[in-house]
Amino acid sequence: MAFAQQDHPGQYTQAEIDAGARVYTSQCSTCHGPNGDRVSGVDLRRGQFRRAVTDEDLAQIVTNGVPAAGMPPFRLQPGELTGVVAFIRAGLNANTPSIKIGTAARGKAIVEGKGGCLSCHRIGGRGPRLAPDLTDIGVARGVDMLYRSLTDPSAGMLPINRPVRITMKDGRSINGRRLNEDTFTVQLIDDKERLHSIAKSEIRNLVVETKSPMPSFAGTLTVDELADVIAYLVTLKGQP
Repeated sequence: MAFAQQDHPGQYTQAEIDAGARVYTSQCSTCHGPNGDRVSGVDLRRGQFRRAVTDEDLAQIVTNGVPAAGMPPFRLQPGELTGVVAFIRAGLNANTPSIKIGTAARGKAIVEGKGGCLSCHRIGGRGPRLAPDLTDIGVARGVDMLYRSLTDPSAGMLPINRPVRITMKDGRSINGRRLNEDTFTVQLIDDKERLHSIAKSEIRNLVVETKSPMPSFAGTLTVDELADVIAYLVTLKGQP
């Protein structure tokens, strides 16, 4: 597998991910930890790296090490090296089915065009606040979670982002996306992008929906288009 040919090799097999899990456990977990978040500024499960962007970058770091940071070089066989990168891209989840990752530039065009993502989501100050901000989604979610959110949005929806329907004691109804909740209040943003902080003592009924308003793209985007969108989303790390 030639890492230099594209940002991400086209598709990792389950066998490659499993092989990478074994190498990671024996060679990498001592320093990076089983969840990949033991090194400051690095979270392998969420795709947060100090120096790497592409899979080739990851392979080079594993091979050459980072002497300044105390990471030694690892002399792995080609299959082992591919496996480690595959396991990292799978969010350190050996049970993740192989997920195709395409080209970020094409994915950006789909997000801003055919996918219509900016009609609800916000990226780098562009787009509304009706849906969660995606500016740093590449830090918050790994490849497997992004794929699930695109193909099965309800399954991939975080509890805090679930839509809510509130009926107030005075008869008013407020629908929106929950932003936060504590013992006494619920904060949400409604479909007009207005922020509300509502005292629970004023609420007659609160329904938390489990179905995401986001449509599944499994039927509207091709496999290659989904791969391109994922490749773009993983690059969104919050930088301007």
